[in-house]
This record gives sequence, C-alpha cells and structure tokens, in this order.
Amino acid sequence: MMKNFITILLFSTTAFLTNGAKILGIFPLPGRSHYILGSSLLRELAERGHDVTMISCFSEKEPPKNGTYRDVVVSGLLEAIQEKQKDKTMNMFDIETSDPFTTTVFMGFMMPQLMEMILKDKNVQKLINSNEKFDVVIVEQFLNDAQKALSTHFGAALITFYPIGANFWINPLVGNPSPLSYVPDMMLDYTAPMTFFQRLLNTLLYVFNELFYNLYMFPQQNKMLKKHLPNGPDLYDVLYNTSIVLLNSHSSINQAVPHVPNMIEIGGFHVKPPKKLPNDLQEFLDNSKNGVIYFSMGSNLKSVELPIEKRNAILSTFSKLKQNVLWKWEDDSLPGQPPNVKLSKWLPQQDILAHPNIKLFITHGGHLSTTETIYHGVPILAIPIFGDQKLNAITAVNNGYGLVVPYSQLSEEKLTNTIHEILNNNKYRENAKLRSRIFHDRLMSPMDTAIYWVEYVIRHKGAPHLRVAGLDLPWYQYHLLDVIAFIVLIGSCFLFTFYYFMKIICKKLFFKNRRKLKKQ
Repeated sequence: MMKNFITILLFSTTAFLTNGAKILGIFPLPGRSHYILGSSLLRELAERGHDVTMISCFSEKEPPKNGTYRDVVVSGLLEAIQEKQKDKTMNMFDIETSDPFTTTVFMGFMMPQLMEMILKDKNVQKLINSNEKFDVVIVEQFLNDAQKALSTHFGAALITFYPIGANFWINPLVGNPSPLSYVPDMMLDYTAPMTFFQRLLNTLLYVFNELFYNLYMFPQQNKMLKKHLPNGPDLYDVLYNTSIVLLNSHSSINQAVPHVPNMIEIGGFHVKPPKKLPNDLQEFLDNSKNGVIYFSMGSNLKSVELPIEKRNAILSTFSKLKQNVLWKWEDDSLPGQPPNVKLSKWLPQQDILAHPNIKLFITHGGHLSTTETIYHGVPILAIPIFGDQKLNAITAVNNGYGLVVPYSQLSEEKLTNTIHEILNNNKYRENAKLRSRIFHDRLMSPMDTAIYWVEYVIRHKGAPHLRVAGLDLPWYQYHLLDVIAFIVLIGSCFLFTFYYFMKIICKKLFFKNRRKLKKQ
C-alpha cells in the first residue's frame, strides 16, 4: 500500500513539470530480445504522454494509444542477418568454444560494420537532415558509440541504456569503479571470490580490452561519426557525456557491484503481469498432471540448428520423462518427436513461466530469460553458448536456483541426470522463489523507476550534477599513477640516502677498527 502511495505521489508531483517531451530512442541491434527492451521502455514513455521516435530494425504492429509514437525502421540489416542464417553460413552454436579475446576482436570488427548501416540508412538520414530537435536521446550501448553523437546533433541530453549489468563496456564511460579483484568480465564464467589465476586472466582481459577499444574501436567509431555526421562533434566530446545509464540489472539477478550516482538499475522493467494463454497452451499446461518442462534457446539461437547428435540426445532424454515438454522449435516438424513433447515456433514466454505447472525452464541462460524466470520463481537448467550466458548460468548455480550442462558436454546421460536432480531436489525451487521475493521487494516498480529517471534528466537539463569528477581526470591521475610514482621516487631517494650514509658510517667504522688492530 505504502509502495503504491509513494509511486502515485512521485508521478503526480512531477507530471506537470515534465510536459510531453520529444524523445528519440536508438535500439539498433537486429535481435528481437534487444528490441523487446527498447520497445517496452519507449512504448511506456509514449503511453505516459511523450512524443516518441524509435530507430530500430523492427516496427510496432500495435502502436501505443496515448502520446505519439513513430517508427524509423532500418531497412536491409535484419534481412541480411536472416539471409546468412538461411544459407547456413552463420550458426550461433559454433561460437560456443570461442575464447573471450577472440570474441572481443570478432565483435570489434563486425559490429561497427553493422552499426554503420544504421547511420547511412535512408530513413535514418532523412531524420538526421530533418532539422528536428529532441529533449533526450536514449541509445542502447552495444559497440555503437558513434550513434551517441545524434544527441548533440539533435540538441538533446544523452541517456545510455545498457541491456545487462555494469561491466567494462559501460563502466569507463561514466567513471564507475570496477575492482578486478572481485568483478569478473562478462565474457568470463567467473563469480566472486575468484581464484588467483581467474583474477590474473580477468586482469589480462581488462588490459587487452582497454588497448583494443582505445587504439582501435574508438578511433573507428570516430571516423564513422565524421563520415555520416560531417558537422557532428568529435566522438570524445560525447563519449563521456551520458546523463544517466539505465542498467537492465538488479541484485536479485546480478552480482552486487559498485554504481556511481548516474547508474540506475531497472532490471526486469520489461516483464509484464501474465496474460491469458492461447487455448491450446492453456489446456496443455492445465492437463499435464506431472507438470511441464519449458525449453527455449531464446530468439537468436535456433533449436532447429542444433547438430543431429545433440538434438537426438535431447529427444531421447525428453521421451523418458514423465513430465510433458513445451519446446520452442522453429520448424513445422521434428523428426522423432516424442508424444509428451509439444512444439511451437513462438511461445509467450513470460505468460508460460507464470503458470503453476511449469517445473523447470531449460534455457540458454540469456539475460532476459534469466530475469523472467527469477520474476516467476522457476528453477533453470542452463545450456549457455556465448556472451554473458555463461556468467548468468554460473551465477544461477552459485545462487542455488539452477544447474549448468555445458553445450560441449551435452549428452543424454548428463542431461537426464541434471533434470532429475533439479526436479527431485526442492532446494532449487525454494531458491528460485527466494530470488523472486528479492526481485519484487522494491520501493517502485522497475518501469516506474525508468520513467522517473528519464523525466528527471529532462527536468534537470541533463542532470550534470550526477556526473562524477573522475571522468575529468586523465587516466594516470584516475589510477593515482602520478601519486604512486611520487611515493616510489621519494621512497627510493630515502632508501638511497639511507644506504649512502650507512655505507659511509660502515667505512669509517671499518677503518677505525683497522687502525686499532694495527696499533695492537
């Protein structure tokens, strides 16, 4: 009751201060999961009376009823990705064994090419040359720093949206501390406390990233900016100019780490109360007397692309379960489909996880899937492939609400034993429910928090008072290298002086003793 009262009070007292603002959202990635996040935030801003424009690879089939909502759809990028997937030149399962150094370089070379397609797109260029002005520009952070210059171009404050928790990709841009001793890189499946060799690799990866981004990535982004915004600012004038960062994270999901004042956690803001399921799904879930296992590898990974031996191991496992299985399968048929398995090319995941008959979620361990399963308190079995999935999976293990089957070790025996362990040991469900209670125990809902802070930036003209002073320091001052060098220099001088005088004293004593010996 008190929580609702505070929320109503906050929004009623600030609504008149933030009249319908012009807001531009840039969510450029051609991935459905990233679009879901951007769309959830931008739609809600429109519903609350703002004039919203959204640059992305997708469009809204049912635009918001309130406010104003406009899609600027990037043509060609999504189709190019889908074409590569069709001709089998790109299979996401193949990158499971990539090391973090190789992945960094691969993404560093690939993503700028994709992001340049956004800036040169005819619809985006039309908007750029329209002479429009915006109050705030919200940019999803994903190796697309050149696009942040659109905030300056449109005379707007810059808000950065980050699709996961605080890490290397965002921390340096707002001066957020990230101690390497206990905060692992998102590409590593480490959690605190780390061993010595884990901390060593974490440090080496940090140094590698620093060099790669500052010597290659940022210069490339700056060239891209100058090419498509000839009168635009220098990249380094906007790179560290974020008003706030909206982090899609929360301590119920992610490891607790430091946050500077302009980093705002809104993890789970996209999750909505469950809706009524389609009749066939409702009947399937209701009539499964032994419960249902839900299996989905997300929107980017396609189950249909699983190698035959992996698929057969999964099928053989499912066929021997007493539970029914609901499988997101992207084809019309599945050879060898057991009678207890129901297939669908698309499934309303949030609504399915809310059903009380769901006993287990077999997932790739993506951030959105992890968030949604915690929201509903469902234990997971993770088969992570790339990105932050391995980190999310090991976090689930450490927090006791899930187990991991590494993709390289996926077999009928391993999968069967792991499923039975989770289903037969009540601690996994209890820990999932505990995490769910932590998730929901907030002063304001994550969506209300997000809207409040977007409007806060508009009301306070970019909210520069939230910016930490560390952003204005050169790197050697930020890391106190000048102070350390001074202390080492003074200490060395002291030791040298001490050594020099001790040497003189010892010599005098030595000669004095020799004279005494000669006299004797």
